[in-house]
Amino acid sequence: MASLVLSSFCFPSQKSCSFTSSSLRFRIRAPTDSRFGGPLFVGFGSVKKRNGRIEASVDSTAHPLVFRDLDADDFRHPLDKQNTLLLRAIPGLNEIGRAILAGTVTEQIMLLENIGTSILVSKDQLPELHKMMIEAAGILNIEPPDLYVRQSPIPNAYTLAISGKKPFVIIHTSLVELLTRKELQAVLAHELGHLKCDHGVWLTFANLLTLGSYRLPGLGGFIAQRLEEQLIRWLRAAELTCDRAALLVAQDPKVAISVLMKLTGGCPSMADQLNVDAFLEQAHSYEKASSSPMGWYIRNAQTRQLSHPLPVLRAREIDEWSRSREYRSLLERATQMSM
Repeated sequence: MASLVLSSFCFPSQKSCSFTSSSLRFRIRAPTDSRFGGPLFVGFGSVKKRNGRIEASVDSTAHPLVFRDLDADDFRHPLDKQNTLLLRAIPGLNEIGRAILAGTVTEQIMLLENIGTSILVSKDQLPELHKMMIEAAGILNIEPPDLYVRQSPIPNAYTLAISGKKPFVIIHTSLVELLTRKELQAVLAHELGHLKCDHGVWLTFANLLTLGSYRLPGLGGFIAQRLEEQLIRWLRAAELTCDRAALLVAQDPKVAISVLMKLTGGCPSMADQLNVDAFLEQAHSYEKASSSPMGWYIRNAQTRQLSHPLPVLRAREIDEWSRSREYRSLLERATQMSM
């Protein structure tokens, strides 16, 4: 526990807070013009009065907000909605995906691959990670999936889900080493966002394609290529939705943006030197540089084959949504998690 000297909190046009002398927990609403606005929960342990000032030890386990009645469309990105409609308009795509993934061989390969080469997280195995997943799922009001940890030098996390089967999330050990615990929970929340939004079969299908594990069989090369391109375009849009899920769990845009910054160019030895505000300035610079006709063309060519939007663009999206009326409205509907 760290020691905190309490003085006045100067947030204009906000309600004052009240507290008792034995233990404190109060809600401060940040100014609406703040880049990282939103309710701030601060928990305190023991309180002392010294030299006319109140001193309190900070309780870092202040309970997060929980979204009891959260619906996927409450945070779904407009591009996700648009590209989902486009996918649904492709005749037979859903049936093709289910036919590929529903075979017993495919299911058995995926199941045995994870059981045989990864660690299944539980309350008795890596309990801290288990607790993170359970808490994140509770915040988003969703049933927690199985969680596996796999040894890999490439920081990554992904979700696989087959209709009628319990989905599972895989995270790589290098990701665990790179991120703080709050950032790692934001990654878990991102993966939960896919499940909350029922990305289901299309998500698994797209993941298999991006992992190089499958190609569309029995179709002409041109048709297969167009379907794959549409799936990848949808996946990029879905990632923006799930970044919002990460923010809903982290409840601090700096945490969600820091994940993207570290995945862009971070390493454990330099993590304490990284600056989220500087990364956001870089995002704005990219947006400005790509606003010309030539910049727009280069940007599209740069992102066309990517399964995820560029990290700087994702950071900008999180920043903008964290200051939106839509996000603030969700926070106002939420309640504190009871532990």
